[in-house]
Amino acid sequence: MKWKLTIRYLISILSIVFIVSIVNTVILLALILSQHNEDPEDIIHDTGENFTRSFFYYLSMEDGEPVVSEEGKDALTRFGAWLQILDENGNVLSDEFAPDNAATHYTPIDLVHKYKYMDDDLNTYFIGEYEGFSYIIGVPDSKQQRTIIMADPQQFLTYASQFLGAIIIVDLIIAFIVGFLFSTVLTKPVSRIIERISELKERKFEPKKMKRPGVFKRVFSNLNDVSENLQAHENERQKLEQMRNEWISNVSHDIKTPLASIRGYAELLSNEDISAEERLEYAEVIERQSLYMKELLDDFNLTMRLRNQEMTLNLQEIRVEGFVRKMIIDLLNDPQFQTRDIDFSSYAPELIWNIDQHLMKRAILNFIFNALIHNEENVKVTVEVQEEGIIIRDDGKGIKKEEQAQIFDRYYRGTNTTSRGTGLGLAISRDIIQAHGGMVEMESEVGKGTMFKIRMQ
Repeated sequence: MKWKLTIRYLISILSIVFIVSIVNTVILLALILSQHNEDPEDIIHDTGENFTRSFFYYLSMEDGEPVVSEEGKDALTRFGAWLQILDENGNVLSDEFAPDNAATHYTPIDLVHKYKYMDDDLNTYFIGEYEGFSYIIGVPDSKQQRTIIMADPQQFLTYASQFLGAIIIVDLIIAFIVGFLFSTVLTKPVSRIIERISELKERKFEPKKMKRPGVFKRVFSNLNDVSENLQAHENERQKLEQMRNEWISNVSHDIKTPLASIRGYAELLSNEDISAEERLEYAEVIERQSLYMKELLDDFNLTMRLRNQEMTLNLQEIRVEGFVRKMIIDLLNDPQFQTRDIDFSSYAPELIWNIDQHLMKRAILNFIFNALIHNEENVKVTVEVQEEGIIIRDDGKGIKKEEQAQIFDRYYRGTNTTSRGTGLGLAISRDIIQAHGGMVEMESEVGKGTMFKIRMQ
């Protein structure tokens, strides 16, 4: 994988360099051709050579001789030049602004000499042609110079093609070396990123460090963060799966027991020899076991709805003190808890919450039942209403520190749980309170008891 990426990067870089070299060559040739084919009428008069080549546009024929137009005279004045028109024998036919010491006759060798060496002590000369006549333009005190280069066009093209070929080859060699080094450095972390993603796909979540990650430092950091999150989710999933399996096993066992009782007592009821008192007793057992099964299924249904946030809350503003007080009174009137030590205190008579009374009652009672059922019968349970919330405290066995982190997990049963149950009570209470926008805090110490505090935002 690493070498495939390196070769791809290298080919890309070489292709770019090759294309740029070809484009630059084409642009250079285009510029040369455009200068060669440029229309003299469009040439800007920035040099004496260009000015002279385009000056014939200011000439016209009258009586068989060239005549300078007024625009041509203005152009000579602006350029600071003078003009002489020669016939085919080199004699001066006319002039414009020529100095008094200017020659009146030029031999062919004179013209060649003046054009080749461009100037004398006072003037720089440029020569043009119009309709078989020649004209000389002199520019006094010109700073322009002419360099004569003799070249064979065919040889020039050969040298130029060799030069351009050498430039392209050198550029490609340099690009190959630089590209190879760059690609090697670049593809190593990219290849490692691809491998890391493949590892995550294969559920290998161990964070790994990358030596010299360079510009990819944040990428590897984010991948490690993702790896840690995925590992945490995987651990949670495995833990939840294990707890769910245990819960299903426990619930299956718990359901089998009442089902067996219901079946057994139903068979006894079918016996004609039993008395009316026995029949009534058996019916009560069947009813009690069926109610337990209904409670079990209701808990399961409620926890699933809370987990999937499908529970609709019927919110009402209630005074917390009266709400909790009535709950405690009803609990003490229950024959099962008439003799239990349950104390109620209120320090916030004006505290008002906007809650679903049915669900919140279920949540609070779960905490109280948890304290009463999972401790000795002489346990003291205290319920307090304070400004910061509701506190449920007991002086019972307490919860081991290693179990406290799991006490609100669904399907979890503590080691000191002796009575049957679904393992959903505290999880349901926590989910109900969170659905109201609240939170639950817990403090516990083995041998000293447990405290739950319910807060609302």
